[in-house]
Amino acid sequence: MRKVKWVIRGVLALIVAGLLHYNLPQHDVVRITGLDNRQTTVSWVNKYFYASPDSGTAESATNRYLRLIYTANPDGSTGTVFRNEDTGWIWPPYFKYDSSSLQAAAANYQSTEATAKWVQITHYGWRIPILSIYPNAVRIAAVSGPDYTAFPWLNVIILVLLASAALLARRMWLQFWERVVDPALADVQEAGDRTRGWFARLFGRKS
Repeated sequence: MRKVKWVIRGVLALIVAGLLHYNLPQHDVVRITGLDNRQTTVSWVNKYFYASPDSGTAESATNRYLRLIYTANPDGSTGTVFRNEDTGWIWPPYFKYDSSSLQAAAANYQSTEATAKWVQITHYGWRIPILSIYPNAVRIAAVSGPDYTAFPWLNVIILVLLASAALLARRMWLQFWERVVDPALADVQEAGDRTRGWFARLFGRKS
């Protein structure tokens, strides 16, 4: 039973880690090489990775035009392909409604290897080619060069707040168990002992 508990805890930890990794903002320093508008079909497999149909750029539940941003890494290799899609008020709470402006900014930063313009793209999500899933760009900012790095202050703050909330919830649960559940279990056990004693006396047996 102890092994089962650890397996369940491990699975829950992986799920939480996956959700955090998908939803928390990430930063890539890249060079924008091209832009595209592509019609794609959203199926039951990948629909959870796209915005809902009422979030501005999502035309329908099954078909939509995606604004794509192609990039290259500082080492010259092909970078991540980002989608540029409004999130609306749904999860994750980026409240993004400026995908058109972001696409214009991406066009302005587009460059060749000879005249490279390096930008930091803030995004969330994963790139899974086999499922046609793209990370969603939420911000583009010019940086000093390909070696630019930024400390993820927002991620640290969010993780600290989540850890504090988890510790507070655990403490409240332990107090609830100590004050409510344990006394109730003690009362039930005491009632069971009295019942067994009563039956023992009734049938002439020792309790």
